[in-house]
Amino acid sequence: MDLLNGMNPQQKQAVTAGLGPILVIAGPGSGKTRVLTHRISYLLSYMGVRPYNMLAVTFTNKAAKEMENRVANLLGYGDEGDHSRAPNMPQVGTFHSVCARLLRREAEHLPFNANFVIFDADDQVSVVKQALGELNLDEKRFRAQGVHASISNAKNELLLPETYPVQNYRDDVVKKVYKRYQELLLTSNAVDFDDLLLWTAVLLEQNTAVRERYARRFEHVLVDEFQDTNQAQYVLLKHLASFHRNIYVVGDPDQSIYAWRGADYRNLLRFEEDYTDAQVILLEQNYRSTQMILDVATAIIDRNPHRKARRLFTDRGTGRKVVLYQAYDDRAEATYVVETIAKLVAGGNQPGDFAVMYRTNAQSRLIEEAFLRHNLPYKLVGAQRFYGRREVKDVIAYLRLVHNPSDEISLNRVINVPTRGIGDKSMASLRQLAAKAHLAAGDFLLALPAMDDSQLQSALTARAISAMKKFVLELRKWRSLAEKANPADVMDSILEAVEYRTFIDDGTDEGQDRWDNVMELRRLAIEYEGRTLPEFLEEIALVSDQDTIQGSSNVPTLLTLHAAKGLEFPVVFITGLADGTLPHMRSFEDPDSMEEERRLMYVGITRAMDRLYLTCPQTRSTYGYAEPCDPSRFLENIPNQLIDVSYSSPQNVSRPGSGGAFSSTARPAAPTWQSARNGTAPAQANAPKSIQFPAGSKVVHPVWGDGMVLNSRIMDDDETLDIFFENVGLKRVAASLAHLKHKT
Repeated sequence: MDLLNGMNPQQKQAVTAGLGPILVIAGPGSGKTRVLTHRISYLLSYMGVRPYNMLAVTFTNKAAKEMENRVANLLGYGDEGDHSRAPNMPQVGTFHSVCARLLRREAEHLPFNANFVIFDADDQVSVVKQALGELNLDEKRFRAQGVHASISNAKNELLLPETYPVQNYRDDVVKKVYKRYQELLLTSNAVDFDDLLLWTAVLLEQNTAVRERYARRFEHVLVDEFQDTNQAQYVLLKHLASFHRNIYVVGDPDQSIYAWRGADYRNLLRFEEDYTDAQVILLEQNYRSTQMILDVATAIIDRNPHRKARRLFTDRGTGRKVVLYQAYDDRAEATYVVETIAKLVAGGNQPGDFAVMYRTNAQSRLIEEAFLRHNLPYKLVGAQRFYGRREVKDVIAYLRLVHNPSDEISLNRVINVPTRGIGDKSMASLRQLAAKAHLAAGDFLLALPAMDDSQLQSALTARAISAMKKFVLELRKWRSLAEKANPADVMDSILEAVEYRTFIDDGTDEGQDRWDNVMELRRLAIEYEGRTLPEFLEEIALVSDQDTIQGSSNVPTLLTLHAAKGLEFPVVFITGLADGTLPHMRSFEDPDSMEEERRLMYVGITRAMDRLYLTCPQTRSTYGYAEPCDPSRFLENIPNQLIDVSYSSPQNVSRPGSGGAFSSTARPAAPTWQSARNGTAPAQANAPKSIQFPAGSKVVHPVWGDGMVLNSRIMDDDETLDIFFENVGLKRVAASLAHLKHKT
């Protein structure tokens, strides 16, 4: 049959497997998305399964859209456009979006209404801070982010506030905050991301009628990236597949790298224990990488204990050896990466072929500086998310309030944006009045126009009452419009009524950028023509960082190893391979964490298609001075015949001599990769070649004052100094730029 054309025997077996539980162990680059989508099409086209009776879930909107487009193409709809409502299309979505739809349908069984809003990460931390304040807890001692992480972990383990285990004082605090946090969410008719999974799992666990209705409906449940599921997801999947038992999961225990957010690769083991009759199918042929790259990856991951032996193989040929480069320090490492990319671009590669990966976001700084010094553009994954920008959050908050007036987080955000004369004191008074009336602040606000001012003047000023009533009239108009208009029309009405452009665009380039971001959000809303405001809000609430990665710009990509999951690039650099960084120092005393660090490196290596560069520094800058570091212990596992090793020394480290990374000479306008391709990248200026300030010298800086030189060395014809200043501490400077004088 055409559906199986070009597939290897294991892929064909996975697509045409019979009924019952099926576990597909899919190595990186083994075509798992193709197998999963062809399995869906096979069930629809050859097994007679109705789309209504099928559910397919994955983790990101990007992955879900890719899966939907491929299925649509196989079914003859083409591979572009919105196919979610096309006939013969099954329900495909992320765990969170599927759960959100289910919870809205079954809201009568839940402690919140169907028009609930989904609080984003910032909102969640704000609610935790509010709970800490109400409970008179010291936020410096109990950080809101840390407390929220504990609450999130509890929800992933299906622990409610009343069942939260208490073993010490902090646990007791978290339990109290968790209880109040949930109360505040319900007051706002809101849920957080973890609640979407938690409430669905609890509902299916406790309500037999609801569980049986969905379990009977979904004859086939298919799951992508199964190794990334947490306890809540595993339980709800078991409930959904409890009647027909046709659960088809695809995953790879070697690529489980999200334990920090609740993922548990042991769910693959639990699956085999819970479904002893499950078929297990291995996909080991890799279609992405060369054999050299795969052998390096296997050498790393094979050291994990209890790993089932699997060897990836490919028809792509042996390929080049992996390059291992040990730089003199972390700055030289960054320079090497950028200069190597520039040479390869000059040799014919496209700039977009390259990815530079690292363990933590903080490591990107030196790499970014190296790109800027060389006047070469790049894109950074994990910078401030589009949906996290102030102006975007403002507009979304307005829309959320229109949809759900009980949303107190959104009300607090926009009630005085732009300024209306409704300050914090007025809002506190409004909340007190609402509490006395047993209403959410937003619901009480909606009732204000019908109230006599004399009823309110004991708590609110006349100016605040007038401003609130005027705001409510606008809010009612927007709510009425939202019942019949597209999301973009509602947005336009809000922006015009509050004169938001005048507020956000002050005539500067930054102001124009802010307004451009608002227009980008509007462009997205236009795509929801014919759909509802709740659908639009739900979609943008569930966007992940990976969903925002743009694949079109032809420049190198800088990203963490965690963010690289699911991506591929012709050429990959994995940087900062030092003990304490990768593996991270937190894993040294924890065998489980060390195994995950090894899996993380495995994931990074297997993103590479044609060439792989591994780099590590001999020293790195710590608090302003050089500190020796050991190469990652994982590098010791790579056989010598698979790698080419090279080193740099202080004498050949490339250093900028004309200014810092952010000086005007280092960052001229309109950088392009054409200059690198043509060999016309900006030249570096020369500087003195002799040491003027040896270690032990006392110096004076025009801004920082008196200091002592701790270390001095020549780097690419310039003198680099580590100096301890009495007023500001340790600083690293270039002698040609620092305007230092010897202190007599």
